Amino acid sequence: MTANTQVRPTGVERTFGPDELIVTKTDPRGIITYANEVFLRVSALAEQDAVGSPHSVIRHPDMPRAVFKLLWDTLEQRQEMFAYIQNLAADGAHYWVFAHVSPTIDVTGQVIGYHSTRRSPDPPAVAAAAELYAELRAEEQRHAGARQAVAASSALLDQKLVGRGQTYEEFVWELTNKANP
Repeated sequence: MTANTQVRPTGVERTFGPDELIVTKTDPRGIITYANEVFLRVSALAEQDAVGSPHSVIRHPDMPRAVFKLLWDTLEQRQEMFAYIQNLAADGAHYWVFAHVSPTIDVTGQVIGYHSTRRSPDPPAVAAAAELYAELRAEEQRHAGARQAVAASSALLDQKLVGRGQTYEEFVWELTNKANP
């Protein structure tokens, strides 16, 4: 599978073990430079198809663009981010992850890439994230242009978080803590 191949979701969910970690590294543009065996297995990608591809090769169409905008905005501030993400494997299966993404900074202070470690999420956290994400995607689908869609779903995300009295990070940790009391 290459980044240009259009994969259709099959509705089949794939999981991975609670003691397994998915690890990838990218360059500053989000091109995969390293992928561990768990990533390759779960994403159904061969190493030669993963390395050199944009990380978006596993982007699931049900993931709201607003979450990725928030991710990139956070990384541009040289901060780490935790998020619940639904990914799409090369064979059309989907899988959820609890992701920790952080910038990799060299000795001169330059961002030289990004490092992502993902764990298997708990089902109650996935259900809550999926509910919010469905609302954001529905908002995106009301707009013809990508920029308008991202702006609208980002505004809705901000509105929902303000209504909860939380940041996105606090929302994620609340889901995590509820799933792991």
